Amino acid sequence: VGAAAAEISTLPVDISKVRLQTQTPLLVDGRPVMRYNGMLHAMFRVSCDEGFFALWKGIGPALTRQVSYTGLSFVLYEPVRNFVAGKGVKKEDIPFWKRVMAGGIAGGSSIFVMNPTDVVKTQMQAAADSKTMTGVTRQVWQQEGLKGFWRGAQPNIARCFIGNACEIGCYDQFKTTIIAKGWVSDGPLAHFAASGGAGVVSALFSTPVDVVKTRLMNAAGGNKGAIQYKGVIDCFINMPKKEGIGSLYKGFWPLAIRKVAWTVVFFLVNEQALKVIRGSYS
Repeated sequence: VGAAAAEISTLPVDISKVRLQTQTPLLVDGRPVMRYNGMLHAMFRVSCDEGFFALWKGIGPALTRQVSYTGLSFVLYEPVRNFVAGKGVKKEDIPFWKRVMAGGIAGGSSIFVMNPTDVVKTQMQAAADSKTMTGVTRQVWQQEGLKGFWRGAQPNIARCFIGNACEIGCYDQFKTTIIAKGWVSDGPLAHFAASGGAGVVSALFSTPVDVVKTRLMNAAGGNKGAIQYKGVIDCFINMPKKEGIGSLYKGFWPLAIRKVAWTVVFFLVNEQALKVIRGSYS
């Protein structure tokens, strides 16, 4: 429930992030010009050129990916954290680095399973025309077979290892610290502060691999409108070489805004759902 609410409310920001990350300069009167100048401009252009609901392109695979991936990540997190911590260690005594490690392992393992949904979602979001889940799936399958659905899997696993390590690990640590220090009691205010901090940390560390992941996924199935790269290393080397080092942080602001908004919405809704279902917070 938390994942679905967070995904639906922040998908327009994700659309702008994908467009900013995949765009390349267009020659206008012999000069290179970018189609989108920033997050708000990208959202405005997409809604004007392709219709308001184009801001929710890829909602099908996005929900499938997010609900399945997030659910699996949380199912794995606590047992992995407890295993890494060792027997007999109380929750509040688990070191920060072990929480981060557990979050990363849970996230990396989960996204490997759900990588195909990310490939389909990325191509639907990057296209100016209307692509369907069925159409993208058929194209990738015909051009590259099963392996095409795991295009960009390496940076995606790295991104989700980093992202989940920061989001779940930092959230767990921040919330435990806030409550232990007595700054606020266990409730929505503590959840809001901990999730907001976790979202900021996640955005800072995961953006470069997110950009590479988006580029590689957009090229799956021989997508003619995308730059083709040989792999992760080729993308990491050639993007800065051709577009400048700042290209690795393309779309940072929409990614950061979405990360923080998504993390806050998710953890607030998730904590309240846990309170209703089992009578206590996480």
